[in-house]
Amino acid sequence: MTTPEDFEGRIGRTFRESEPWWPPLPTAPQDRPNVLVILFDDLGFAHLNCYGSTIETPNINRLAANGLRFTNFHVTPLCSPTRASLLTGRNHHSVGMRSISHFDSGYPHMRGAVTRRAATMAEVLSDENYATFAIGKWHLAPVEQTSQAGPFHDWPLQRGFDRYYGFLGGETDQFYPDLVYDNHLVDPPRSPEDGYHLTEDLIDHAIGFLRDHQSIYPQQPFFMYVAPGATHAPHQAPQDFLDKYRGRFDAGWDEVRREWYARQLELGVIPEGTELAPRNPGVDAWNDMSGDAQRVALALQEAFAAFLDHTDAQIGRLLSYLETSGQIDNTLILLTADNGASQEGGAQGAADEARFFMGRPEDLALLQSRLHEIGGRRSSPNYPWGWAQVGNTPLRWYKQNTHGGGVRVPLIAHWPDGIAEQGEFRRQFHHVTDVLPTVFETLDVEPPEQHRGVDQIPVSGTSFAYAFNDAEAPTSKDAQYFEMFGHRGIWADGWKAVTRHQRGAEWSDDEWELYHVDSDFSETQNLAEREPERLRALIDRWWIEAGRHDVLPLDDRVVQISLPAQRPGGPHDGLRYHYTPPITHLPAEVAPAMDLGSWSADAAIHRSSTDEDGVIFTRGAIHTGWSFFIRDNSLHFDYHALDIRTAVRTDAQIPAGECLVGVSVVGDEPFGPGQVTLTINGETVGEGVVPISLRRSLIGHAAMDVGADARSPVSDSYDAPFPFQGTIKSIDIVVTPYQGSAAAQAAAQRQRQAMARQ
Repeated sequence: MTTPEDFEGRIGRTFRESEPWWPPLPTAPQDRPNVLVILFDDLGFAHLNCYGSTIETPNINRLAANGLRFTNFHVTPLCSPTRASLLTGRNHHSVGMRSISHFDSGYPHMRGAVTRRAATMAEVLSDENYATFAIGKWHLAPVEQTSQAGPFHDWPLQRGFDRYYGFLGGETDQFYPDLVYDNHLVDPPRSPEDGYHLTEDLIDHAIGFLRDHQSIYPQQPFFMYVAPGATHAPHQAPQDFLDKYRGRFDAGWDEVRREWYARQLELGVIPEGTELAPRNPGVDAWNDMSGDAQRVALALQEAFAAFLDHTDAQIGRLLSYLETSGQIDNTLILLTADNGASQEGGAQGAADEARFFMGRPEDLALLQSRLHEIGGRRSSPNYPWGWAQVGNTPLRWYKQNTHGGGVRVPLIAHWPDGIAEQGEFRRQFHHVTDVLPTVFETLDVEPPEQHRGVDQIPVSGTSFAYAFNDAEAPTSKDAQYFEMFGHRGIWADGWKAVTRHQRGAEWSDDEWELYHVDSDFSETQNLAEREPERLRALIDRWWIEAGRHDVLPLDDRVVQISLPAQRPGGPHDGLRYHYTPPITHLPAEVAPAMDLGSWSADAAIHRSSTDEDGVIFTRGAIHTGWSFFIRDNSLHFDYHALDIRTAVRTDAQIPAGECLVGVSVVGDEPFGPGQVTLTINGETVGEGVVPISLRRSLIGHAAMDVGADARSPVSDSYDAPFPFQGTIKSIDIVVTPYQGSAAAQAAAQRQRQAMARQ
């Protein structure tokens, strides 16, 4: 008889002569703290009340009052890159996330997924016997792999998390979200009419995961990563929060920015002598704007404030659970943001994001009667540049830029068992790559040189745990580079060189600026002409860092790398699609690329009688989209974009039994008219014209639903979801790409849409 080598009992001839033994349950040492990372989206340096704003964030204020506020913390200028750096401790180019996960340029620094050569914090802590949970936005998987078909290699559960609830893309509607539970797509548990809002749902699941875990394995510490959709557009909140902020910003963005700047000085967020940066180019003086423009801008800012306040309330629920369950003192909480305030609302802002990214601004006069809808389920809003710069007070520029407005964000550290001081500031320079080393040092964990058989890239971040209890300690950071779409920057020894790159221009033509940021917080005193040698040395250092961290080749293309048909073998390969229902929901990036040309769709259906009707498929949302359906035994195609609604129907009756029904939209240019044709068994039975060929519909909400109008209702011609009562056997869709300049225009639109979603 053989005994397993790891068995510590005794095996005799019978159980009476034997001694049992059970291996201990793997768990981390009991003295290790829990870790909670909360990552906001598109949150400017000044947006939190404890960093200067007048938006109410009492629960986050409480974290700051009982912890530390870092004022010199930096991130990448964009979403996916920051998330990749936070979770791996490496620079984003090194791990394959130069830009957002929509893109794969064909180079190692832009694959749309995090390389296996950089294990995530969850993967390492899981090996350390931590329970690991992810909640909310992911945006670290190639977008074409976010359907129920996967592949799942880069979903949260395959990158170290035990449980996941959230959305995989860059943004989602707060009332009608795309949701994933662990490894499968799910529908929202309630409707907006029943009080549903995504942030509340996310925190419900965060608390549920922790309650389940503590109920069964209270001795096992946890790592939880909470990344709400807030405060990325669309800025949507419950009505009582929207009502709360009516009139709060009527003084306008110039006066509000001065007020927030004064609060920052009073609170000590920024040092005495800090200058308030001038208005960014393209931002009008508030008093020079028309009354209509002011009223729209105010409604958009009120929606943002309501969204942030509502998110703070949900974070408060999570903190309350940690308190009542006795876990708050032994939980290291780090709260930060992925980049500065967004510039993607443009100079005017947008109640409907689709208009801005089509280059079709809203008629401000016509919008006046619908201001009350902004922030609710019938809107998809984003604020204008003026309010974005207020959020970045006192800094210049925005998200996507490597100036302070794009990369300097709040960081709050809260850990009663490990941080002695309360309510203090920390001024040391640090970067998002430093989060993982800080957590690992706190937990006494060494990053592995090899993970699951794969050699690892060295961690590039440096821990800031030394600053937890030493305000005067010098920064441990040596240097940090920045790069995004050719915008570049580098910090070293309190100095920063930075440039804004004009897309398509020669790199050698970029004009570099030089700031002594240790004494010039807002980057307003350009010393490039005064200290050319120092500037030259920093530029040279940038190239050294670029070589070390896989930044090269420099690449300012976006359109050329954003086309879905470029990836061989992907779902858009050949632009031909065949579906065999029940496929009920396809996320926007996986749904047919109808924006790239004319298209046709044929559905093989079976109906037992001519009384059976319902939706065959929809695309889009309540704001913009189309629906192909049967009602009263007739074919219907409802199309709406930019407040223009078109309904095409046929009087021809549809036979019962097996039948092939079809619809096509044919046009020569993306925003030109499109010829609509309806067919039954291959014969034309109805025609019409849509005036604007917006084929991808909404920026972030162009999902496709088969057999029902299941999410945000696309058509008001029926009561959603209006499920199809017969059987849909198959749907075939063919896209015929535009040619020449029209193809370039469609590609540019797709690029703008992709950038809106990060």
